Amino acid sequence: MSGLKINDISMRFDLPNGGSVQALKNVTLDIKKGELLSILGPSGCGKTTLLNIVAGFLAPTEGQTILNDKKVEGPSLERGMVFQQGALFEWMSVRKNVSFGPDMKGMPKAESKIIVDRLLDIVGLQEFKEKAVYELSGGMQQRVALARCLANDPDVILMDEPLGALDALTREKMQGLVLKLWKETGKTIILITHSVEEALLLGERLIVMAPRPGRIHKEYRLPFAELGVGKDLREVKKHKDFGKTREEILTMIWDMEEEIMGRTESAA
Repeated sequence: MSGLKINDISMRFDLPNGGSVQALKNVTLDIKKGELLSILGPSGCGKTTLLNIVAGFLAPTEGQTILNDKKVEGPSLERGMVFQQGALFEWMSVRKNVSFGPDMKGMPKAESKIIVDRLLDIVGLQEFKEKAVYELSGGMQQRVALARCLANDPDVILMDEPLGALDALTREKMQGLVLKLWKETGKTIILITHSVEEALLLGERLIVMAPRPGRIHKEYRLPFAELGVGKDLREVKKHKDFGKTREEILTMIWDMEEEIMGRTESAA
């Protein structure tokens, strides 16, 4: 398998008044199978638009996305999505939520049960499998969302601010779980976040995007994701290069935000 290729993607949204917004311009990325990529940038830089194009929810104005040598032309089980809110069936049990994909594919019940039980063990929800989703905490619901995504065995997992709504402690635990899943499953993961610390912790490769139009501003190769697998992430943050890189990226994004504000004030 050749991984995921984002080839010269541009996206323009036409407005009802005849104007348009150039959300993305000439974005190119070559993402290897099993790579963990985090995408960061100021509001309006096209992060979610890019993820939706890779998911097949949007067709780009220009360019194309290639996965395993096939052009992406719509949603597919090859690409699983985890949203900020789990988009779960809240009235159904944890087990039924996770087995939903295999059931829709007509997988034999015995085979589906093995897969679901294994995933519930991985995400630590085996004891809660008969609970209705609405009975669970936010962190537990995101664990269900991750397990449900993995049950479809996608080649690529797309994560749009999946931990953004969680409290700080739960978020840190979930960051550790994402690293565990990445290492144990070997899946390609693309994660969007507004948190610089999270992008550093969960990206062996980190892309900083600039607005507007959205484009790749800078790329980093980082050791922190590998260092954090199975470890206390607070210890990883003490690494001599972590704080330095965090401040560099924060300054970069802050300068972009200041530029955006300056443009807005000039236009007004």
